[in-house]
Amino acid sequence: MSEQAELPIEVDVATVNAMQQRDESFVLLDVREQNEYDIAKIEGSILLPMSELRLRLEELEPHQQAHIIVHCHHGGRSMQVTHALRERGYAKVQNMAGGIDAWSLQVDSAVQRY
Repeated sequence: MSEQAELPIEVDVATVNAMQQRDESFVLLDVREQNEYDIAKIEGSILLPMSELRLRLEELEPHQQAHIIVHCHHGGRSMQVTHALRERGYAKVQNMAGGIDAWSLQVDSAVQRY
């Protein structure tokens, strides 16, 4: 069975938080726009807006074999990016269900909601 088949398409915020606490190696990819990132962000995340993905895809190439967790505001854009990356051969990509809004509600209330 392939690794992609074993890895669920989505992961919840509690699991991502636990992975951070265990210092697991993964890329937290924020696909919101710069103005959203300026309001609220998760420490350690990398901003690559979905609107710029096609132009900046090569920036992700060094992480092609890495575990990538994609997030946005509520999970819609990040799910689109998750599918797009999986279609391009990024096997270990997951969407963070609920996005940064769920993160603020369930993990870190210091992350501003908007």
